[in-house]
Amino acid sequence: MALELTALDVMSDAPVIPVIVLDDINDAVPMAKALVAGGIRMLEVTLRTPQALACIEAIAREVPEAVAGAGTIRSAADAKAAVDAGARFAVSPGFTDAVAQACQDVKLPLLPGVATGSEVMMAHEAGFRQMKFFPALQAGGIPMLKAWQGPFFDVQFCPTGGVSPSNAADFLALKNVVCVGGSWLVPAEAVAQKNWALITQLARDTAALRKSVA
Repeated sequence: MALELTALDVMSDAPVIPVIVLDDINDAVPMAKALVAGGIRMLEVTLRTPQALACIEAIAREVPEAVAGAGTIRSAADAKAAVDAGARFAVSPGFTDAVAQACQDVKLPLLPGVATGSEVMMAHEAGFRQMKFFPALQAGGIPMLKAWQGPFFDVQFCPTGGVSPSNAADFLALKNVVCVGGSWLVPAEAVAQKNWALITQLARDTAALRKSVA
């Protein structure tokens, strides 16, 4: 049986959590293997396509070295479906008590999305100390995270949304940022072309991000 994860475990595993959109279940396993080969194990498969849950299930079943997670969790039903598919962590674009409670009920570690101080406070009251800052760039980016370091000194963030190889290191340099989320590790064109070697290389490149802020 797999060890139970915490949200901090998920955030601390690598500098980047890939935000993955898959339309074809046949891409799920080779894509996951490509990311694992590059050192990325925490895989956020977003529930944005009809095939997403089946893709999570395939990864959980066939790529044991990976940790399949579900993104775009927007309801209690999403949380249950994600767990049933084999997801071991969840990420939501916003925060609601219903989603938080549903994830807690099924012991699914959740990174709730927050974009304002009020949302951080609501998530904090519900017991969360690790959160997704989304959409990071549009919601204030690095200046906002710096401003939050004082009042939210005990909260750690995963900025997602507008984060790219060109600014990821700047986000990671902040003391309240543990990792970032980004879609650049799994470009749609690379998936369409079955260019798994490129995805492995992009994953490997994230190691340099860790070194640059160490």
